[in-house]
Amino acid sequence: MDSTVDRFGTSRFEASRNRLASLAYRLLGSANDAEDAVQDTFLHWQAADRQRIEVPEAWLTKVATNLCLDRLRSAQARRERTAGAWLPEPLLDGDPMLGPADTFEQRESVSLAVLTLMERLSPHERAVYVLREAFAYGHAEIAEILGITESASQQHLHRARRRVTAARRGGDEVDRASARRIVEEFLAAAASGRTERLVALLTDDATAVSDGAGGTAKTLLRYDNPQRIAAIVRAGLTPTPAKRRLAGGTPALHYAVVNGAPALLFVVGDRIAGSVTFDITGGRIATVRGIAAPTRLVRLTEAWLRDGPDVPLIAQW
Repeated sequence: MDSTVDRFGTSRFEASRNRLASLAYRLLGSANDAEDAVQDTFLHWQAADRQRIEVPEAWLTKVATNLCLDRLRSAQARRERTAGAWLPEPLLDGDPMLGPADTFEQRESVSLAVLTLMERLSPHERAVYVLREAFAYGHAEIAEILGITESASQQHLHRARRRVTAARRGGDEVDRASARRIVEEFLAAAASGRTERLVALLTDDATAVSDGAGGTAKTLLRYDNPQRIAAIVRAGLTPTPAKRRLAGGTPALHYAVVNGAPALLFVVGDRIAGSVTFDITGGRIATVRGIAAPTRLVRLTEAWLRDGPDVPLIAQW
């Protein structure tokens, strides 16, 4: 082994990189911020007296978690996240940041629905929820990571679960064939102008949220009425020269799975210009999330290009 790699413990760190990135993404909701937190963890690892670290995985988890908490507590993060203009960064199915995904709790913890709901939690509640639900840490381990008591860890988890459960809307696990069929019906109804069919595909308490055309809205756009959502979707999916200029070209519409949920991707050339994800419950759509901010679509685009595009649902929108 190369002496430089040996000296800095790079191989040991790299063995934990994907797990740390998955943890950081769940805590921060941003792939870019997660990567920064992982890199900062590596710098701490390089500077540490590693011979005195008995369990490297536990040490790295503690450092990464607390670096993420520092970011969540920062003044800049509070401004960004309380301004009403924040949505989690979408990730394409198969992205290593979405792991682990063996259990329902692990898959749910990385859904856009739960990542959004976790904004309502305190940093400690968020950390306990993620460490317990997604990574199955015991309360004694969580207490050591966060520097709190086991009793406090249990209380944080109880409050976090209660708040997430109370606010959760839809998002049932749906088999992929059914999910795709519902999204294709939604797209066909929108493209044909059949507003009444769009309404029928939405739950009675459906909601929609978007960062606006081109991701330019200063605050998130929210709609809570099925008829209003159908009208907005119908108008939004009606192509115009102005919309194509804003998108930077004529998009193709592709079906994809994003953060475990069915999605439509608006693809212009070699980049994704927009992502629309759907939470489905009882065979109908409960939540629609539109993300078009270019900074939030970089990693999604990279994964899309790496995996290779499939046949579009609509070749030219």
